[in-house]
Amino acid sequence: MGTRFGATDVDYPAVGGAHAALLVSASADFATIDEQHTSRLDDVADYVPGRFYERELPAIQAVLAIANPLDVLIVDGYVDLDPAGRAGLGRHVWEAGLAAAVIGVAKTRFRAATHATPVLRGISAKPLYVTAAGMTQEEAADLVGVMAGDARIPDALRLVDRLARGRAPADWN
Repeated sequence: MGTRFGATDVDYPAVGGAHAALLVSASADFATIDEQHTSRLDDVADYVPGRFYERELPAIQAVLAIANPLDVLIVDGYVDLDPAGRAGLGRHVWEAGLAAAVIGVAKTRFRAATHATPVLRGISAKPLYVTAAGMTQEEAADLVGVMAGDARIPDALRLVDRLARGRAPADWN
């Protein structure tokens, strides 16, 4: 079996709980989506600043339990929140052994994350901020830079967000 790449996101509907989504591809650029999975949790932890992972990690674990093991997983957010290694969501995902490598892609700059690699995509002058565990940050930034789609947000990340919100079509390829 070849390398398996995943992208995940979680939504918190107004009715409560969490809805997690996962896209899986055999190609690092996610030009084709081979699998899509969703999972719903009825109960989630309250949002606590600085402890977001406590809310998000159980939902990611639930959706990843449906899929075969992944080699690389992309999460919405940071792996480390600062250069000293203060753990963000991605670090907790990686330490839980959910993928051999985890890439964090954040849409907004976190002031303490001065180590994050800015990645410009498409015609946007606004970067994405990339961090990683289990692979070099340079490799992670290169991967995000070549992901399918010509917009600032790679297609796979846009689509997994829609799937988590229950808005994605059944087949994108």
